[in-house]
Amino acid sequence: MKALFVSLALAGFLLAGLHAEPKSDRHVILVSVDGLASYYFDDPKASMPTIRELAAQGARAKRMVCSYPTVTWPNHTTLVTGVHPGRHGVLGNNFFDRETLKTVPLIPDPLFDKVEIVRSPTVYDVVHEAGLKTAGVCWPASRNAPTLDWQVPDVFDQTIFENASTPSLLAELKENAIPYWKQNEWCKAGNSGKPMRDWMYTNIAKHLITTHQPNFLALHLVSVDALEHATGRQSEEAYWAVSDSDRCIRELIDATEQAGLKDSTTFFICADHGFITYTKEILPNVVLRQEGFREGQGLKLKQQAYALSQGGGCFIYILDQENRDAIREKLAARFATVEGVEVVIGPDQFAKFGHRLPEVDPREPDLMLGAADGYSFSGKDDGDAIITETDGPKGSHGYSPFHPLMGANFVAAGAGIKAGTTLDQISNTDVAPTIAKLLGVEMNDTEGRVLTEILTD
Repeated sequence: MKALFVSLALAGFLLAGLHAEPKSDRHVILVSVDGLASYYFDDPKASMPTIRELAAQGARAKRMVCSYPTVTWPNHTTLVTGVHPGRHGVLGNNFFDRETLKTVPLIPDPLFDKVEIVRSPTVYDVVHEAGLKTAGVCWPASRNAPTLDWQVPDVFDQTIFENASTPSLLAELKENAIPYWKQNEWCKAGNSGKPMRDWMYTNIAKHLITTHQPNFLALHLVSVDALEHATGRQSEEAYWAVSDSDRCIRELIDATEQAGLKDSTTFFICADHGFITYTKEILPNVVLRQEGFREGQGLKLKQQAYALSQGGGCFIYILDQENRDAIREKLAARFATVEGVEVVIGPDQFAKFGHRLPEVDPREPDLMLGAADGYSFSGKDDGDAIITETDGPKGSHGYSPFHPLMGANFVAAGAGIKAGTTLDQISNTDVAPTIAKLLGVEMNDTEGRVLTEILTD
């Protein structure tokens, strides 16, 4: 299977960048502020002067529609491929292996290199193949990407992190006292380590800008998401994180000025999903047990179906293939009656939500669910309660991309962007082809479009 993924990815990006004129004098910096929902832009409590200044100087969308499930790994992959999870292959933050009957984690890239899981060409693949320079800092699903000239991956384990980073870059970081050796320590620290990580990632990005001047740089900031998970959306802690992320972006702009690149650089400030505050958890595996599709525990567990939480979304896998259709019909009807379940997505809607059928990709579920505002899914399978209360407000994402609170931030400014442009709604699949256009390369097989209305030419 690994060889198939690699061959598909290589063939795809070799074709994607043909018939273009690369612009070696242009630079694009893509910043993902994880969890920066679109509603923060007009929120007077959100201190984000840099992002608002960029929007005034360039373009913004009132809402960027994300991919389902609205979680980190698939949506960051959509941002750089221009296709939804069913195409690019990063289906969720994890998936269920029907053969081993185990959950396979994709977050935070503990097992797989980029070429093993990303099936579609990325914008950095195409840019690199065109002879331009590329860099990635903490970008999900990019581990050991051969088309990133410089990278540090979004990996927690220190050994894997260093082995998958560019050796010469690590040497430069050490020389400049940028403490990459703290990665695992700060990851283990949880929320208290996220601001230090954002500080480090920003300083790595600044070093790349001033020293190597990549034509394409992708940076992932993590604090907003972490504090929203802990305290809910638009909390005091979340507002602080938004302000700190805005400061990081200001430092990147200053770095382009220091490097003499400000007039040739375009900034894209995006996010991977919105956020919802919840106080109740839905336990779909308890539903499956009560319906007779799960019996026993541990080694004695017998299961015909399994529910894999994606936060505000949920994948339902049916393991009894002989009776799959009947079980799916029964479960769809049952979950439609469960408190807090807002959306039940059957196979006839998979394409609308950017997924393929399990007959095409067995990692795909048989049903998908979306929770309502105030609820999130849990993978727990104990007790009789289908709904449990949390110990205070928490934050989640993963919900239907069409939920009004799941819209993500989108701002573009700088070289090649019209000033004062506001769009009502775009798709996150539009980001990669628009970046490609600015750099003079082509991505012809995306599900998004070039946002020509925000471009000067």
